[in-house]
Amino acid sequence: MSNNNFYRIVIVEPSPIVFIGLSSLLQTNGEFSIAGHMENLAHFKERLRAFHPDILIINPIVIDFDKQFSLRSLFQETPNVVLIALVYNYFDNNILRQYNGIIEICDKSGTIENTLRNALFSPIEKKETVDNGDLTDREIDVLVAVAKGWMNKEIADKLNISIHTVISHRKNITRKTGIKSVSGLTVYALINNLINSNEV
Repeated sequence: MSNNNFYRIVIVEPSPIVFIGLSSLLQTNGEFSIAGHMENLAHFKERLRAFHPDILIINPIVIDFDKQFSLRSLFQETPNVVLIALVYNYFDNNILRQYNGIIEICDKSGTIENTLRNALFSPIEKKETVDNGDLTDREIDVLVAVAKGWMNKEIADKLNISIHTVISHRKNITRKTGIKSVSGLTVYALINNLINSNEV
């Protein structure tokens, strides 16, 4: 961490408007200093060494999809840098939980500052509340049915299981994916190729 009276921040964000707005919010507080801006991760290892950031605020969209699920492997050379996701699109919870904190596009400056402070002093392991277990075949069947808009009774009838079993599977799905809403589960099913868009 910075030895100065402020924390050095690098923002990785392709939109100049978002970068300028976030920078403006953060620079009103003497606790944070914008050390640099990158629009993408081209040559990021060399650039990060030059910036010496304490915090890296990164829009997950700039990371190749196949690398989004192994984020920490990209930053092995800078393990002490706090990673914050800057989110204004939907991202799988398994991607977002790799970050030390999340800033949403509508967050006010006080919320953003609190997110940064909490992330600086909370190791990522404390934030892992989602079960890492894979979904069972039956849970996938229930997830697909939920994504198709079926109600619990319909799912029970079509899968020949009780409503209580459906509810139990849905709780397990929520625990394992970290997603509570039907719309979120639908996006999860689409991203993981469990259904295609014309089935929704």
